[in-house]
Amino acid sequence: MADKIKLGVAFLLVAAGISGFYTLHESAAVVKVGLVLLGLLLAAAVAWTTAPGKQFVVFSKESVAEAKRVVWPTRKETVQTTGVVILFAVVMALFLWAVDASLMLIVNKLMGRSE
Repeated sequence: MADKIKLGVAFLLVAAGISGFYTLHESAAVVKVGLVLLGLLLAAAVAWTTAPGKQFVVFSKESVAEAKRVVWPTRKETVQTTGVVILFAVVMALFLWAVDASLMLIVNKLMGRSE
């Protein structure tokens, strides 16, 4: 129950920052953006103290660690793979053109057209 209250407070802090942005429409842009950022930072600080917030932080850290373990292809592998994909696309386009032209020729012959 306490987590729901904290998340509600976090939501209200974000809403307060956004409403401050529109309330101070005549103020400098830096002040308005600062209010929104302050609301977001305070909301993040409150949300971080909840169980879902702590789970999100752990998930984020694990995601960063997983991204560091990714093995990216070399430039040579990327160029070769791109070449294969382009070649396949060209061959498939030619094949589909040949099938289309053949079917059109057959249909024209069956209908008695000579084009």
